Amino acid sequence: MSERTAQSLAKLDELLPRLTAAKGTPDADRLVAEAEALRRAIAAFHMEAIRFRMHAVDRLIKLTGDDVMSRQLFEELRTTLEAAGFHTRSHAAPGS
Repeated sequence: MSERTAQSLAKLDELLPRLTAAKGTPDADRLVAEAEALRRAIAAFHMEAIRFRMHAVDRLIKLTGDDVMSRQLFEELRTTLEAAGFHTRSHAAPGS
């Protein structure tokens, strides 16, 4: 872990227990697996994997009910990653 990824990994470590608590359905299990893969991608500084896994986790959070606290933690994770210089989206948002 480096200073560049420490905050993001800490934020993801807050999110993972919430996601793990909801395991039991195929989508929830996949969500946990994707979040764990995201953690490995962040630790490895793998830009393309971070972008891919962020998209997958975002989609699966929505698919599993878009829990308010999980969504908030995920968006805080996105903010910390972007502040550290990691791109979390495939393209810039309209108007950016």
